[in-house]
Amino acid sequence: MDIVLHDRIVLDPAILAGKPVIRGTRLSVEFVIGLLADGWSESDIAANYPGIGHDDVLACLAYARDRLRDERIYPSAAEVEAMYAEDGQ
Repeated sequence: MDIVLHDRIVLDPAILAGKPVIRGTRLSVEFVIGLLADGWSESDIAANYPGIGHDDVLACLAYARDRLRDERIYPSAAEVEAMYAEDGQ
């Protein structure tokens, strides 16, 4: 059972334990985003992984953006106090 996201990103429990991957590959969104974060260019990725194209990289970025859109982090009271103590307030 595939769940399709962004036309090129799928989740399938049989592939990488259900991590989001580029359709038709075993390359996870996390892996591609990691390559970009490590300084790889889109052309570096395409040269090393010929099945990956421009639209696949964009789909990985869009997936990451959409997953992070609603993420919120709420610090504990102790963390807030520590932040204020560091600022000297």
